[in-house]
Amino acid sequence: MISLCLGTAGFFLYLLYDINSFKWQHSLPRSFFMLGTLLVGAATLLDLRTAIMMHAFSGIADVLLLIGGILCFAALIYCLFFALPFKATYTEQTNDRRVYDGGVYALCRHPGILCFFGMYLLLGAAALPSDLLMHGMAFSLMNLAYAWFQDRITFPRTFCDYEAYQKKIPFLIPTGESIRLAVETFHIPGGEEDDT
Repeated sequence: MISLCLGTAGFFLYLLYDINSFKWQHSLPRSFFMLGTLLVGAATLLDLRTAIMMHAFSGIADVLLLIGGILCFAALIYCLFFALPFKATYTEQTNDRRVYDGGVYALCRHPGILCFFGMYLLLGAAALPSDLLMHGMAFSLMNLAYAWFQDRITFPRTFCDYEAYQKKIPFLIPTGESIRLAVETFHIPGGEEDDT
């Protein structure tokens, strides 16, 4: 129960971080994204600890699921912190911010959701009978709701070209065209783009 509360509090901090980006623009809430991430991470680690204490991860199938979950986690970290220009995304709050639409962000508007869901699905399946799968699916639903809020409320207010991005790139499920765009632009490092 503690881990579920921690994760929920983390998503609440994400929401405050987003609202601050277009409404209040105070300096303190700019740290809420990182604090929220720490809370969600702590919740996950608590559930993993419980799973280990329950002797989960005992067979070869569990090990393969665990490896898949770790790969999804690595992809999530890449989507959030390396595929985007970090400073412009998480610390600067300007009126003329532009969307980064290359690489995985040409694939779909919220690629991190796919990685986040995959991570919890695979880790949770490996950790059965612990609560990690149930909590992970709850966090995934919160993440989907958070992404919807960003897509409809936050991003149109914080990015001057977000409406054009919405028309060009799918919300969550990649299309043939978005896959082609992602492959074509993947070689461009997000951190070196000056106009994003």
